[in-house]
Amino acid sequence: MALTAVAPVAWGTNYFVTHEFLPADRPLSGAALRALPAGLVLLAVRRQRPRGAWWWRSAVLGVLNVSVFFVLVYAASQLLPASVASTVMAVSPLTMMLMAWPLVAERPRPSHLAGAAVGLAGVCLMLLTGAGGVGVPGVLASAAAVLVSSFGHILTKRWTADADVLASTAWQLTAGGLFLIPVAAAVEGPPRELSAPALLAFGYVALVATALAFVAWFTGLRHLPAGTVGLIGLLNPVTGVLLGTALAGETLAVQQVWGLVLVLAGVVLGRPMRAGRRGARRAVPRPMAGGSSAREPADCSSGGAGTAR
Repeated sequence: MALTAVAPVAWGTNYFVTHEFLPADRPLSGAALRALPAGLVLLAVRRQRPRGAWWWRSAVLGVLNVSVFFVLVYAASQLLPASVASTVMAVSPLTMMLMAWPLVAERPRPSHLAGAAVGLAGVCLMLLTGAGGVGVPGVLASAAAVLVSSFGHILTKRWTADADVLASTAWQLTAGGLFLIPVAAAVEGPPRELSAPALLAFGYVALVATALAFVAWFTGLRHLPAGTVGLIGLLNPVTGVLLGTALAGETLAVQQVWGLVLVLAGVVLGRPMRAGRRGARRAVPRPMAGGSSAREPADCSSGGAGTAR
């Protein structure tokens, strides 16, 4: 859970960095400059080519998780305050739970549903009492990003059970970046010269908020239920709101403080059961040939990622 939490925290900082330092009118080229360097860095770390079905799966996941998602997030970061943009994305736990049920046969647990309800209550409290400047196009971009990313992440969970996390993440980012380059050139024209702060910002976005964050997130999807991972994603709006308040001068009302408390409570409610206790309750003594007894292994089919396909 701690490793998985790196991703939403890094993504929460991405809204602030994009809003403050990156060009507002270049979402396609901005998304390409975020994705392709991150993918190439991971490929340099893990030099492994796709095999078999991973050629087309990398392309599909790259378009969903990278190309479309990054453009929508870039647009939302420019159209909305950082706190609001990250807060809208917090509806992803419910969408991930609903999509995980038919796609990877993971039925939401009562704790997941309770955590999502509490977390969404906190999100609504933060959003409805937040800063001004909330426009419909920005909210629609964030909502579309939620749907696209939730579907893409569940497909990643289903398709990458036996794939190397670094390699699969690298090829998704590379494929998504390569797809964006010709589209950005056709729509936005040739690239512009970037200032030093913009170059540093792109470096942070590519290496920390993309390469590191996606490896952490996909690792979490492999080892945790989708509902738990989705609830950990609620740390995204918490980070966005705190950064927007501390660094961008956005106002944090009392209601938003209570909203943050509810969001964190939702994450705690949705945490997975401790394997040791669950196994202890499920262990059943059985006789062995030598007269001693042993305990049958605990049934963990309702637990980690990829157990039901």
